[in-house]
Amino acid sequence: MTFRKTARAGSFVRAMLAALLVTAMPAVQAAPKAESHLDLDAIAQQRFGNDAAWYRDRIPFFQSSDPMLDQVYYYRWQIVRAHQRDLGKLGYITTEFADDVSWQREPYASLNDATGFHLNELRWLNDRRFAADYIDYMYDQGGNNRHFTDYMADSVWSRYLVDGDQTAVLAHVPAMRTLYDAWFDHFDWSKNLYWVEPLLDATEYTISSIDASGGKDGFRGGEAFRPSVNAYMFANARALSAMTALSGDAKASADYAGRAAAIKQRVQESLWNPQFQHFTDRYQVTNAHVKYWNPIRGRELVGYVPWTFDLPDDDARYSAAWTHILKPDELAGPAGLRTVEPSYEHYMRQYRYEGTSRECQWNGPIWPFQTTQVLGGMANLLDHYNQSVVTRADFLRLLRQYAQMHFQGDRLDLEEDYDPATGKPIVGLARSHHYFHSGFNDLIMTGVVGIRPRADDVLEINPLLTAPGTGAPIRWFRAERIPYHGHLVSVTYDADGRHYGQGAGLRVDVDGREAGRSAKLTRLTIPLQRTQNAPIARDINRAMQIERTGFPKLTASSGADAEALHDAVDGRTWFFPELVNGWSPATTAGEQWFGIDLGQSATLARAELAFFSDGKQFAAPPAYRLQVLRGETWEDLPAQADAPVANGITNVRWSPTAAQKLRLVIVQPAGRSVRLVEMKLF
Repeated sequence: MTFRKTARAGSFVRAMLAALLVTAMPAVQAAPKAESHLDLDAIAQQRFGNDAAWYRDRIPFFQSSDPMLDQVYYYRWQIVRAHQRDLGKLGYITTEFADDVSWQREPYASLNDATGFHLNELRWLNDRRFAADYIDYMYDQGGNNRHFTDYMADSVWSRYLVDGDQTAVLAHVPAMRTLYDAWFDHFDWSKNLYWVEPLLDATEYTISSIDASGGKDGFRGGEAFRPSVNAYMFANARALSAMTALSGDAKASADYAGRAAAIKQRVQESLWNPQFQHFTDRYQVTNAHVKYWNPIRGRELVGYVPWTFDLPDDDARYSAAWTHILKPDELAGPAGLRTVEPSYEHYMRQYRYEGTSRECQWNGPIWPFQTTQVLGGMANLLDHYNQSVVTRADFLRLLRQYAQMHFQGDRLDLEEDYDPATGKPIVGLARSHHYFHSGFNDLIMTGVVGIRPRADDVLEINPLLTAPGTGAPIRWFRAERIPYHGHLVSVTYDADGRHYGQGAGLRVDVDGREAGRSAKLTRLTIPLQRTQNAPIARDINRAMQIERTGFPKLTASSGADAEALHDAVDGRTWFFPELVNGWSPATTAGEQWFGIDLGQSATLARAELAFFSDGKQFAAPPAYRLQVLRGETWEDLPAQADAPVANGITNVRWSPTAAQKLRLVIVQPAGRSVRLVEMKLF
């Protein structure tokens, strides 16, 4: 979510950078392999068990003196992994809900409101396919259908600031420009601001929508000029200005820069509310309850979204808004940041239910969605604004409070929203488990580790940590295998030098060689010439079933419920016990089978099988084999097969073979059943 300013505002910041600049080594050239000081195999095995292979060469590794942050960091990569949906020839997309919801884009199960969070997490993976495929889908396949507001152009640019791939960032500029102009249907030319219904801003039951109903509802309606949509359009315009400049289109670049500047000016002139010292909505609708252009009657957490994208000027008048997240009677709830202050008349009033379960609302509950945005904005504020309202200790305290929200007892399970008084989940529906509607690891990378991604050939590091002896400091950390501009970066901080034995302070390695060091906790800027990223490998899964009709056609010896069969080839792989996913045969002893008819012959050479175990009802099969239909006879494939594992990937390989119909034959484990989470064919 961070977008580096091409020139930091004002002489103060330039002077600050000059003062903090640490002499760095010359530009670093790529090395064959980055040196590791962490036992990556052991960490992957500890954190991910049998699924360690998926993560080992994909994620950056992180270790710190705060075990809770470490635990949530690796859990959040499990969320990323669980939400990668393999669409076969269309590649991977990232889902918001692990399973289907009624308002998703059919038949792909995509939604565009959380795409910015998704891409800001995915940009830190060493495997660039997931972000690349997702961006292609959102622009080439209509995935960004404007179901919700979004800042996708900005998040594509943010990805470029990490990977430095100019070809990739420019690939969809025409589609981005078309989408940007499409939002003029939500632009009020008399006010030069964008408006939106809160529901379509992914924030139903806000002050504007509740009050527009006279306090009776708030799911729909309440159209308003909001800080969020205007900040998103500002960020998208700024990103398009940078992209078109990169492509050599100076005229378009100037046009988008002008659009961004105009939005910025109008947000500061019209959405800044002096009464509340906060950015707030103004109504775009007039009815019996509210009047066009009147401001809403309270503070909401959404007022911090402009800082997520560096929109506000570096001005004490605006920075004063940050006092409200520090006050317990305002936005600082005991367990997390409230979306609305408790002084609001309809604070935490429950309007909407699914059966007896409380449904999503934004009139007070904690939302990881907006908590992420606020922490991203606070990181920007601390990194390059001149203010004294919030401190690094505040950032770490709120980050830890957010991390704590991921726990339900000793079990990790992030849900949709939370009670700010207790920290307990509010929406207890099946869809809510392990919800990907927020970010966390991007905050670790840009905040704790302190990488401030840039478009130029400079690596900038500024960890937002407190000095030893202040607050509850992070005394040491190491982050390894961080992709940046075609290199692998490691960052180490050790307050007194005792933990890693490499000296006190901050150290940066690039491709296994030391590139910068400071004995103090400070900003490092290191010249770093970008190199070409490794090419993206794209094996195509032939077994994926998007539609539940047509090919591939699925059959089974038992348990042949159509939805269960589909689950086993729907491109989704996770091992969370709270979310049922996959095919299970009858529990009778002996062999059972799961069959796939591809509809036409294809040359295949390997398979990936994912089996689930909960230590109780389900276990991996003790034995299995793959068969191919030859005429009327099923023949065993002469395969090199891994021993079956649970909660990980079992790989099967064979000589390339033409086949149309295959089946997996399994032996039932004694006293248990098998759940085939996913079967892929390549």
